[in-house]
Amino acid sequence: MARIFLGVVVGILLVPIVVLGWFWFGSVPVAVGDKPLPHERSITHIPLHARIDREMLKKAPILVDEDDLIAGAHVYREQCSTCHGYHSKPSAIGTHMYPSAPPLWEKHGNSDTVGVSDDAPGETYWKVANGIRLTGMPAYKGVLNDTEIWQVSLLLANADKPLPPAVLELLRGNPTPAITNAAVSAAVVNTTPGKKK
Repeated sequence: MARIFLGVVVGILLVPIVVLGWFWFGSVPVAVGDKPLPHERSITHIPLHARIDREMLKKAPILVDEDDLIAGAHVYREQCSTCHGYHSKPSAIGTHMYPSAPPLWEKHGNSDTVGVSDDAPGETYWKVANGIRLTGMPAYKGVLNDTEIWQVSLLLANADKPLPPAVLELLRGNPTPAITNAAVSAAVVNTTPGKKK
């Protein structure tokens, strides 16, 4: 009986010491290319989805119209496209993140689901507003206002539906008509050292 008790005590003391050593000596997989920890996806996804389900708004406070989709496309282009890519143009860096940033304008395999269009807009709103720890997804609360977060969330909820041409133009990542060669040249001249503005 004493041996069992001693084994339990040693086990209780030894396990935390081994874990602390594992952390202390840098053996934990922290680089993007490292093999994930066992059950890492479950450990992070279960509490994330439970919290989102508890806190997300079930109904968007704005309706989807063309103006809101265009506004959402502007927000997406400025804030989201670097990691999540453009319409028909995947991100150059999104696949090099861990976990990789989902391409929000591509279909999932053989399904008709595009990006997160199968998620409730409230779920997307929660993720955009709050961010997701340890994923590279920042919190945009404080960067974008509430309406802008809803506009981009509703845009993404409608990614699998036909979108107005003005929205698609923004989402393709093409230069906007306001940016012309003359404007770019003027900007370069105005920022070149030794040139007067």
